[in-house]
Amino acid sequence: MRDPAFWWTAPGAAAALLAPVGACYGAIAARRMARAGCKAPLPVICVGNLTLGGAGKTPAAITLARLLIEAGRRPFFLSRGYGGRVAGPVRIDLGAAPPETGERKWTAAEVGDEPLLLAGVAPAIVARDRPAGVTAATIGGADTIIMDDGLQNPSVEKDLALAVVDGHRGIGNSRVFPAGPLRAPLAAQLDHVDALLVVGATGPAAAGAIDAALAHGLPVFHGDLCPAPEAVAALTGKPVLAFAGIADPGKFFATLDAHGIAAEIRRPFPDHHPYAAAEIAELLACAERRGLTLVTTEKDMARLRGDRAAATLAARSAVLPVVLVLKEAASVAAMLRDVTMRPRAA
Repeated sequence: MRDPAFWWTAPGAAAALLAPVGACYGAIAARRMARAGCKAPLPVICVGNLTLGGAGKTPAAITLARLLIEAGRRPFFLSRGYGGRVAGPVRIDLGAAPPETGERKWTAAEVGDEPLLLAGVAPAIVARDRPAGVTAATIGGADTIIMDDGLQNPSVEKDLALAVVDGHRGIGNSRVFPAGPLRAPLAAQLDHVDALLVVGATGPAAAGAIDAALAHGLPVFHGDLCPAPEAVAALTGKPVLAFAGIADPGKFFATLDAHGIAAEIRRPFPDHHPYAAAEIAELLACAERRGLTLVTTEKDMARLRGDRAAATLAARSAVLPVVLVLKEAASVAAMLRDVTMRPRAA
């Protein structure tokens, strides 16, 4: 399902009506976050959202992993595998072995779409039981764990918690679910955060989170999602049909606009959307009829490639990969170095 529109506007009647429920939900979530978690034998870095919906945490996790790899570390991702049916723990390592060796090939329907993206950079452990996932990563040879999501999950103690905020949507109406998009009261969440990362140009909706983070004494970093130049060049001058099943499809469409890619038709779908046969047929037929090039996100392609019914759509669609470019990359790298080199208590 899509986020309610009123989450991202000034508080109105719907938010006020749901505010008492949000207060109860927020109190429970805050108490849960305050619980002590198990201590991992290796550093745990958590990349999470303050809100429901996407903010850029998966690209942020990938960027952190690349910084760690450049520093000589061996990070593993830990994901709950949202949208997948496998409880885990299971390991996904796209670079571990060629298909002919019999290495298990996972699909998004089994483990979710995000782990498949993560595993293109470093091994990913999918586990609904986070401590069990930590154990699997440790046995597998990790020296650092990057949790993709899990900021509100207290089961594992974090050595570093980075909260990612979308610069445009920010924290919306600043209310707690279901009255707004916050997963818990903002102050209660920031009590468990070590730094804030704002993705994209900062708008008024993100200012509240930034001010609150600074009041908590937290560093605030900034980054931009930049598409791969070769993908932009391949699409420039071609009229396209853009489709996306992510938390904020409008961000994908805006990226196309910003780079001169003419999206004549735009088809938004809910986050983690499994494309139905009728939707696949309609996208293919519309592109054929109008002479348009189909283009989608890496996350959508991860789902399409594992779905036999979507094989034709996957084969005919171009992908616009994006990379999170940090403005304070040196400071973030220093923060990671401090966390990973810190002596661990016995």
